[in-house]
Amino acid sequence: MKTLVDTVVTELNQILLGKEHQVRLALCGLLAKGHLLIEDIPGMGKTTLSHALAKAMGLSYQRIQFTNDLLPADVLGYSMYDKQAGSLVFHQGPIFAQVVLADEINRASPRTQSALLEAMEERQVSIEGETRPLPHPFFVIATQNPTEQGGTYPLPETQLDRFLMRIRLGYPDPRAERDLLEGEDRRAMTDRLNTLLSEADLTRLQDEVGRVTASPALLDYIQRLLEQSRRMPGLLYGLSPRAGLGLLRATKAWALMQGRQHALPDDIQAVFPAIAEHRLEQGESGKSAERVRQLLTTVSVLA
Repeated sequence: MKTLVDTVVTELNQILLGKEHQVRLALCGLLAKGHLLIEDIPGMGKTTLSHALAKAMGLSYQRIQFTNDLLPADVLGYSMYDKQAGSLVFHQGPIFAQVVLADEINRASPRTQSALLEAMEERQVSIEGETRPLPHPFFVIATQNPTEQGGTYPLPETQLDRFLMRIRLGYPDPRAERDLLEGEDRRAMTDRLNTLLSEADLTRLQDEVGRVTASPALLDYIQRLLEQSRRMPGLLYGLSPRAGLGLLRATKAWALMQGRQHALPDDIQAVFPAIAEHRLEQGESGKSAERVRQLLTTVSVLA
């Protein structure tokens, strides 16, 4: 298992230079059956990461450019009368793909953003009174521009809580940036990327995550983190039960990626910032990272 994962990470690192930890977090989110939010300024490689990840897994891929005039039907699909069939025929929207890139999600109206809620939580969409299942696996990668930029709508807490993780790619270090300038076009490299992990392998890895063991002491540690987050001054609320369940899944996925069948506190600490920061921001940009650091330093691993 670890060899498979390391192969994928190595190949993706050839395309997205200097971002191994972010690549590992993105892969961890996929193995944990969660969804990923990437927040950064334009041009940092967010689209490249999502496309390369889909190519490496051999999964169907759709990119939706979110704009202020995008409608829910543009995402989910619509029915149109077909003369030959003599009836309404449903035309699937781009949401019916295994990897969906919701690009610049916070440029769309709240109504269109909400079209993703059922899809992300239930892996299905309800359209015109009929429930339609989505492909398996189903992974949403949304990119978000900083809310300080013009023309953005802040994602509501209900939407943010649907994302298992939020990551930031950040600027490359000087060596990686030089390699980008001297190297081949990343889009061409992505187009040539071979399937490294079959759909069957991915499904097996996702199933294996559920078999990774978490000791009672580890669950106690997770509960202490959740409880302490709910007592932090300046917050209306702390981490939700959904966040706790997501933290446990991501912890197990990270342990599996390290080649272990049991989770350790180190696994929790590796994924916790990506799980917690976007849930603890609550309108105060920049403070959530400090809150996460405070939780990790004040909450004891041992009871």
